[in-house]
Amino acid sequence: MLTYDAIVIGFGKGGKTVAGELANKNWNVAMIEKDPNMYGGTCINIACIPTKILVHDGLEEIPYGDAIERKDRVVEKLREKNYKNLASNDRVTIYESEAKFRSDKEVEIEVDRKKEVLTAEHIFINTEATSNIPPMKGDLSSDKVYTSTTLIDRKDLPKKLTIVGGGYIGLEYASMYTNFGSEVTVVMPESVLLSHEDREIATEVQKELEIKGIQFIFESKAEKITEEDKDTVTLSLSNGEILRTNAVLLATGRKPNVDNLGLENTTIEQTAEGAIKVGNNLETTVSNVWALGDVRGGMQFTYISLDDYRIVMDHLFGEKKRSLNTRKNIPYSVFIDPPLSKVGLTVKEAEEQGYEVAVGTLPIASHPRAHVIDDLRGLFKAVVDKKTGKILGATLFGPESPELINLVKLAMDLDAPYTYLRDQVYNHPVMSESFNNLFDISV
Repeated sequence: MLTYDAIVIGFGKGGKTVAGELANKNWNVAMIEKDPNMYGGTCINIACIPTKILVHDGLEEIPYGDAIERKDRVVEKLREKNYKNLASNDRVTIYESEAKFRSDKEVEIEVDRKKEVLTAEHIFINTEATSNIPPMKGDLSSDKVYTSTTLIDRKDLPKKLTIVGGGYIGLEYASMYTNFGSEVTVVMPESVLLSHEDREIATEVQKELEIKGIQFIFESKAEKITEEDKDTVTLSLSNGEILRTNAVLLATGRKPNVDNLGLENTTIEQTAEGAIKVGNNLETTVSNVWALGDVRGGMQFTYISLDDYRIVMDHLFGEKKRSLNTRKNIPYSVFIDPPLSKVGLTVKEAEEQGYEVAVGTLPIASHPRAHVIDDLRGLFKAVVDKKTGKILGATLFGPESPELINLVKLAMDLDAPYTYLRDQVYNHPVMSESFNNLFDISV
């Protein structure tokens, strides 16, 4: 049995950052990662970075094959950099192996066909998430059936792409592949698009995506996939329709990656959804065993995993002031075209919580910068508490919204009144000066 000061399971954002920080504090750290193609984690290898490269190149009208090649080069470069950052540290030992708990503080690995047991007082689980495959009949193993992980490795562009699932991942891929020239159909069981978003904004999103050529089939489930020939599969829907397509993307969410982790051999508890249960400081039900990022459930973003690292480090070495309770106002963006970004509450959510609200709206076509960049699509919306003047939330659908939403978050974190953004002197002509008008609200 090999003893370390810390064991980190998973080379994701939170895990790799914890490992590096602990090694810099002279801890001996074992980093376990079963897949050498995942050094650096989900974001670098199969999610944020590769997909945003494809989003960018699709908008720039770069041929699909060339975009895939560029994506592969960038990912390989970043993966190698992340690996070397830890491998070059004498305090870190990297094991390429699956990790399986044998007890609360013992982890079994296999290296060169030889099993070894590692133990440490401190263990950090950062195994991220994996694609959630819906219950369906038929040829799910067909090479024309993909997840969000595998589709972006396809070398040729599918002429027809059918996406099962109309969530954020499904919509991002729909927009991306339409930009490259695929004929895209999205199948979803819901009756409306983006049911959790502001309805006025969601309507604008659907309108713009349909203008791009994306077709939506609502209130229908995919029930069976049948492979017809080397180029075609059919998708049988619950409404009786049968779709012929060249590729099927199963974009039906992601779930915590805990399979084969051996949690049944520990006293680590899980939620009903299978996520690892944690307290406010991210400690599991076993003392000094922590879970960071997607594997503990909740919002699945790399910046959440990074902030999880901050919470853990503060608890171990700091003033113990950081926790899940102190984290607030998490922004997110969906990189459709144009992008959709949100922080805080919608009008409906705010009213359901008892707020009396004032609302600001700004059609992008009314903003000078939109005319400069020749993109008049979209709508910005802000929600303000009439009583206090504080910003309750904003949903921004339009150019440069992924950058702008962070300014709104900063104002909200500082409890600044909405007038703080309204009355700023912004340079010109830029999208941020849209806040002069968006927050021109009477309360």
